Amino acid sequence: MTPWRIRARKGGEPLVCLTAYDHPTAQRLDPLVDLLLVGDSLGMVVYGEDSTLGVTLDMMVAHGRAVARAAGHACVVVDLPFGSYQESREQAFRSAARLLAETGCAAVKLEGGREMAETIAFLVERGIPVMGHVGLKPQMVRLLGGFRTQGRTPSEAEGVIEDTRAVDAAGAFSIVVEGTVEEVAAQATAVAAAPTIGIGASASCDGQILVTPDLAGLTVGHVPRFAKQYGQLGEALEQAVATYAEEVRARRFPGEDHVVHAGSAPAPDRTPKP
Repeated sequence: MTPWRIRARKGGEPLVCLTAYDHPTAQRLDPLVDLLLVGDSLGMVVYGEDSTLGVTLDMMVAHGRAVARAAGHACVVVDLPFGSYQESREQAFRSAARLLAETGCAAVKLEGGREMAETIAFLVERGIPVMGHVGLKPQMVRLLGGFRTQGRTPSEAEGVIEDTRAVDAAGAFSIVVEGTVEEVAAQATAVAAAPTIGIGASASCDGQILVTPDLAGLTVGHVPRFAKQYGQLGEALEQAVATYAEEVRARRFPGEDHVVHAGSAPAPDRTPKP
């Protein structure tokens, strides 16, 4: 999947998108989804921060590289973190170019509407595919007064729609619509030529994205209302670790299948051949 193919899915079969932050998880998800987002949400999901504001470009490069190396099917998009693109178009280009060059990802994502349209156009004109992000913008959480659903008032609703129009006109190949009143998200989808990817938005969007640990039941503590849990891997992991701990304490692990005795024949070489 390429940014061009993602854009061509507008109005077609809904796009399936998930976040990924590490290599083994990306390997599992890659054949099943259309797009993997290495989101700056890793600041909260992986590092335990209370917002995304502390995430650095170096962190995004490291996690983006791990995910991109695992992906053979999905389009991999990496977030530009707070402070790496807002200063100027030129700063945004340098940061985006570094992400593409050092991770091997297909595109970058940045938050912002009308105020970032010129920057998005600047990047697209220079060969960098950009995913937009409107509605609730986590990098502006302090200005917004928290993680608050957008579009509840007429002025907020109009702002989301105008932001969508601006990002779309600037050339974004897709647009995340986050934390937005359902009717407003549906309207944003209708006005955009690019596909919209909803999260806490509307089934009318051209695709959906969730944070994978929320979907899988790995999140400890609060899970957002919009994040349907399709599994309880956290409980399965706890049970596996409890069984492991019991066997270690009882000296049942390691067993004969897990040790090598002196004089035994070496195990066969299972290294993949080129």
